[in-house]
Amino acid sequence: MKSSSLQQEVPLAMAETTLVGALPEGHRFRVEKVAAPLRHSVTDSIRNAVAVGYFKSGERLPERTLCEMTGVSRTLVREALRQLESEGVIEVLPHRGPIVAVLTPEKAEGVYQVRAELEGLASELFARRAADRDREKLLAAFEALRRSVTSSDPLARLAAKNQFYDCLIEGSGNEALGITLRMLNSRVMLLRATSLRAPGRMSASLAELQELLDALLAGDGKAARRAARRHVRNAAAVAIELLRAEQMAAAD
Repeated sequence: MKSSSLQQEVPLAMAETTLVGALPEGHRFRVEKVAAPLRHSVTDSIRNAVAVGYFKSGERLPERTLCEMTGVSRTLVREALRQLESEGVIEVLPHRGPIVAVLTPEKAEGVYQVRAELEGLASELFARRAADRDREKLLAAFEALRRSVTSSDPLARLAAKNQFYDCLIEGSGNEALGITLRMLNSRVMLLRATSLRAPGRMSASLAELQELLDALLAGDGKAARRAARRHVRNAAAVAIELLRAEQMAAAD
């Protein structure tokens, strides 16, 4: 049994060391011209590029660079930037134009406080209301998330994590809660990338989500709420510590 456990830990540790390394080249964010509204695809592409660290906190986002990255017109890029500004992902500064929003420790703490309450509620509702099909989808999403941690592609890990939470929200059966959580999701994605930079956080996060999954599948609403809130609190502690360290380094 020990050798099996070790085999699982080794690729996980390797994935943690490459979490923010080998980021995708710009062409990975090119937008496919498919039936879905193109503006939404452009917005998703730029948001993902920020979330995986292709653009850093405070970095300028020249329209020409974004047009080349996504392969679309300036008009579509500008529409996407307006949407991302409303989500708090970017800021538009006088004489500088759009930049990636700078998340201070104080802002991050506020986001995590709201996230803990909302995800705790979503988890409790899922445990009580979810149909068998919802539970099957959540389990499949968790297995995909577990596999993604050994991937060298940060976009794959991001997509897997988002899919897990999409299944959780859908299974909660509360439309208003789902809308509110999705509005918060853009900032959560930025903070998630921050917290997962910490050594060991990826494996700890997976263990916490396994605890949450067990409570959800057992239909234990109170335990699910506690597990969800504990997961968010742990992520918050790591991310806020990193943000404070970066803030102090920038001030020196």
